Amino acid sequence: MSGNYVPLYRKYRPQTLDMLVGQEHIKKTLTSAIELGKISHAYLFTGPRGTGKTSTARILAKSLNCVNGPTIHPCGDCESCKNITNSVPIDVIEIDAASNRKVEDAQNILEKIQYAPVNGKYKIYIIDEVHMLSSTAFNALLKTLEEPPENVIFILATTEVHKVLDTIKSRCQRFDFRRITTDDIVKHLRYISDEEKINISDDALYTIAGNSAGGMRDSISLLDQLSLLGVSHEITSDDVNAVLGRISFNVLHDLSDKIISSSSNESIEILNKIYHSGNEPLQILTNLSEYFKNLLIVKNCKNDLLGELTGLNENQIAELLKQKELLETQQIVFLLERLAYYIKEVKSAVNQHLWLEVAMIDLSNMTENTKLIDLQNRIIALENNGAVSSNITQSVVAPQSVNVTRPAPVQPKHEVTVEGKQKDVLTENISSSQEFTPPPMSKKSDGTDIVSMWEMLLKNINSVPARALLKQMGTPVKIAKDEIIITFKTENFVSQYSNTNKKDLLAEAAKTMFNTDDTKITVRLPKAGDENLSAKTAMRQKSTDDEKESDKKKEPTEKHIEEKPVKKEVEEISPKDVKALESDQEKMILDLFDGKYIE
Repeated sequence: MSGNYVPLYRKYRPQTLDMLVGQEHIKKTLTSAIELGKISHAYLFTGPRGTGKTSTARILAKSLNCVNGPTIHPCGDCESCKNITNSVPIDVIEIDAASNRKVEDAQNILEKIQYAPVNGKYKIYIIDEVHMLSSTAFNALLKTLEEPPENVIFILATTEVHKVLDTIKSRCQRFDFRRITTDDIVKHLRYISDEEKINISDDALYTIAGNSAGGMRDSISLLDQLSLLGVSHEITSDDVNAVLGRISFNVLHDLSDKIISSSSNESIEILNKIYHSGNEPLQILTNLSEYFKNLLIVKNCKNDLLGELTGLNENQIAELLKQKELLETQQIVFLLERLAYYIKEVKSAVNQHLWLEVAMIDLSNMTENTKLIDLQNRIIALENNGAVSSNITQSVVAPQSVNVTRPAPVQPKHEVTVEGKQKDVLTENISSSQEFTPPPMSKKSDGTDIVSMWEMLLKNINSVPARALLKQMGTPVKIAKDEIIITFKTENFVSQYSNTNKKDLLAEAAKTMFNTDDTKITVRLPKAGDENLSAKTAMRQKSTDDEKESDKKKEPTEKHIEEKPVKKEVEEISPKDVKALESDQEKMILDLFDGKYIE
């Protein structure tokens, strides 16, 4: 090979604004500035690496210093254009701020600024990676950047604009370079391949572009490296992956299929093949994470955006479209979270292969148990079982007969008082293998009916005993912003909530609920006509003669409660009962059977 070989990224570097790829907004702005003669004294080019910042700086310098300039079509043949192309520092001086970051270097630039340009109209300083300059060096340049000599132009380029002092940025015209799209990179790579007679497939070009993170220079450099393989056969995406040390899409697709189908044995077999072919554990997990990221994009984005967002070809996207039906979005997110965890573990592990195998087994076993409907059914089953799983036996007053069926193993019996008689809640004949069917959902309340308002009011009462007593003994007749009416069947409770601090609890709850101090609180005995508004009637959705008889039977118990002296909140219910009310398991039993504690 000739010693004068020029790398492709240098050979195909754009020489005019028209040749700049993927930066249309910058091309238009600079073209207008040159044509109108509105040239700034300082420019700041910022953006990811390989997107054309330095190339654009050179093109701008050529356009201004060309013998025909200022022009948007520099000739490229005059002495000034040739010096810029060959990086000869006559009128255009390129400085690497990473190696010239001291204040002395900045002072050296300032000394030479005073000299007039030799061939062109301007003396142009291109400072690359300007964020590497020290603060003292920045300050040395500050005054000159603000008011440079008439024939001096500064072009600053950086990949980390946040590190540039604000005082510097405010004195420059800023141009933000965007990442070049995959399609634009592929088109340019195809042009170069045709010019250089490189035998490469379109799939391979897409793989190259997808690996470049929007940088044209990286893509062209990789194409240059792969061009040596295109002499004997067509370069494929597998060749690109081999050079990059990446796992091919097909292999990742097979591995993901085994993970999704929870085939841990087969996923381990594929994993070992990948590992023994020379791929490191961290690389395998990283590539698999990228695969599931693309699957997440395909699952949630429009089809016309998939090629750009994933960097995959049509056949690969078609495979992901089929696979997305097998997983829910939250399952893919869960897999990505677990992969991120294992990537972190592998980085710090001594035995990386062990963690790699653990990761595959874990991933293969989680997908079958993470569908939302399965999780919801399991939660409902656990909650229903837990509602009667307490070993504490309590006597519960229930307003009606209880018929409970649970898909659970044999549970201990619990005594329930139904109309004065004790009955067992569960029978020992319930089969643990019985199929569970979730109960039908009731119609959702709109939040404005008296039942909802009553529940909301109870939630705003801070005292646990007072809230429990109200729930069991009180009946809401009216709950509105202007007035709240609650009835009790006995005069004793009416007196408590009318003349003591219990009424203050209701007032505070009303204030929290309605955000007003003007709500009138009325506590009284029931009157004719209250029945139609009874919250208990609404909650049970029916009123039968049996329930009325049950209420009559409860009156002796209520009278027994009345005889207790009421001095403080905690004395309405004994400390034993208060502690019981704070038990989650017993609360579930009370709510399940709409019952209450009795002596």
